[in-house]
Amino acid sequence: MPQMDIEALARVVVDCGFKVHTGLGPGLLESVYEVVLAHTIEQRGLHVQRQCPVPIEFEGITFAEGFRADLLIEGRLLVELKSVEQLAPVHSKQVLTYLRLLCLPLGLLINFGAPTFKAGIKRIVNSHTDFAASRLRVHQAASHHAEDKE
Repeated sequence: MPQMDIEALARVVVDCGFKVHTGLGPGLLESVYEVVLAHTIEQRGLHVQRQCPVPIEFEGITFAEGFRADLLIEGRLLVELKSVEQLAPVHSKQVLTYLRLLCLPLGLLINFGAPTFKAGIKRIVNSHTDFAASRLRVHQAASHHAEDKE
C-alpha cells in the first residue's frame, strides 16, 4: 500500500473519530476513547502507536520520557485526545509543542467531551521551521519527516 500523505491520514482519523464519537457519545474517560479510536484506525490498515514515549534532551541531558503522545499515526500524525466539557487554550499549546518537538507538520486535538464531534476537533499546524535553534530537542529513532514538510 503506498504511503498516504498527511492530509489523507488526517481524513481517516477524522472519519474514525466521528464514528467513535457517534457510537459512544460524550462523557467517557479519555482512555476509553483512546483504545477504541486506535482500534478503529488500525481497522483501516494504519499503524497506530498508543502512549508513545518521546525522549527529550535538555541542556545535554536526555530524559527517557519527556512526554507521551496519545496516538501517533504512521509515525507522522500526532493525535491528542481529551474528554472535557470545554478545551482550554493550553490544550492547543500542548499539541503545538509536541509537534515542534517531533518535527511534525500537523496534529489533531480531539475532545470527545464536546456535545458534537465538530465542536470537539481542532487541527493544529506547526509552521515553526527553526528546530536547530531550540535548546529542547527530541531524540527519535524513527524515520525523518522531510516528505511531510513539502
